[in-house]
Amino acid sequence: MTDIFNNFYKGKRVLVTGHTGFKGSWLCIWLHELGAEVIGVAKDPFTERDNFVLSGIGNRIKADIRADIRDGEKMKEIFAEYQPEIVFHLAAQPLVRLSYDIPVETYETNVMGTINIMEAIRSTDSVKVGVMITTDKCYENKEQIWGYRENEPMGGYDPYSSSKGAAEIAISSWRRSFFNPADYGLKHHVSLASVRAGNVIGGGDWALDRIIPDCIKAIEAGEPIAIRNRTAVRPWQHVLEPLSGYMLLATKMWEEPTKYCEGWNFGPRAESISTVWEVASKLIASYGKGELKDMSDPNAVHEANLLMLDISKAKFKLGWEPRMNIDQCIALVADWYKRYKTEDVYSLCVEEIERYIS
Repeated sequence: MTDIFNNFYKGKRVLVTGHTGFKGSWLCIWLHELGAEVIGVAKDPFTERDNFVLSGIGNRIKADIRADIRDGEKMKEIFAEYQPEIVFHLAAQPLVRLSYDIPVETYETNVMGTINIMEAIRSTDSVKVGVMITTDKCYENKEQIWGYRENEPMGGYDPYSSSKGAAEIAISSWRRSFFNPADYGLKHHVSLASVRAGNVIGGGDWALDRIIPDCIKAIEAGEPIAIRNRTAVRPWQHVLEPLSGYMLLATKMWEEPTKYCEGWNFGPRAESISTVWEVASKLIASYGKGELKDMSDPNAVHEANLLMLDISKAKFKLGWEPRMNIDQCIALVADWYKRYKTEDVYSLCVEEIERYIS
């Protein structure tokens, strides 16, 4: 595989929490192809059609472990056994609407789970880099028309968003208290960063209440696609976009540990920010069939209508920027869902990573 990280990951021990999830499975495939020794820690995949299951990545990586990040002692045991050098923490309860049904579990997973991973990092001498993945929804959303910058207030209306805001505050606290850049090399040797991205789409996602899985399920069932909130505006991006940012950031943190240990936004270019209706329409066009049905409910639980990120910092300080526009992104997504039933999914994912890189 083309290696845009200059052989950095070859032979590195990389622990990924949430590796059975949508983003986690793609990250593990990419890391594995680059020669990393990947240790995955997560609960069971969501469905039998998840990218993790169909790609078989669990059979290829160094360790495929079932465990709950809410079990702090178990996390420390796993870290002690496998001695990771780099940690990507993706495990979470990731759904806004579900968080209204299970608010306590959402907080236990997203806040205490994150703290448990940081404590495992703190107790494991081998770890040099920790990249903690939160979400674009961690910001106190005022539905403003300009993107949020990394130094703006954390918050969140619903239990999911607020739990991620709380996780960000915890990450900042642990960085100051235990992984302070001023104490690097004296009291610790960890570079800790948080990364924020949202509305990530791509092949192998079957989560509830997400526009692409909803579209594909409806198309495959021969039913119209019910659109819940047609005017909601989101910064849509292919899953490989933020993952490339996370992986690039980790290389920079390894090389200059005290320079990059802070919060980072990864999002699309402004022209890729579109409404739910526009994205569903583009998917239908790329896939070749499907029809939309407006099912907006004025009494539905609150979800943000407008949310954008400012990615200037990642562009200027990391040299990262999105590679695809919204049409290229949707074309790649549709391609996966058209081919997954008849082709080897691992090879399909590797092919899409190569297409993304080139």
